[in-house]
Amino acid sequence: MQVAVWDTYVTKTDGSVMHFDIIAPVEIKDKKRIYKYGKEYLKTKDQEDQPLTSKECQFCHIEAVKPEWEDDIIQRGYYIIEIENCN
Repeated sequence: MQVAVWDTYVTKTDGSVMHFDIIAPVEIKDKKRIYKYGKEYLKTKDQEDQPLTSKECQFCHIEAVKPEWEDDIIQRGYYIIEIENCN
């Protein structure tokens, strides 16, 4: 399976910047759907009211799915890689 990596930077309510990647199947071309995945993730971090648009989230590249991502992608449609300030 090929997946698209969406590089995402969201300013948190405390002013710090969260950096995470949204991993989704390449077949998903609708940016609003990708942003919805990001908003679902932000809700789990108590940051649901923060903006997530093309300014914060952009397509980065395509790669082969990694085994540790596959279950989440099959179940939820996406996987999140936490990179920085995601606590």
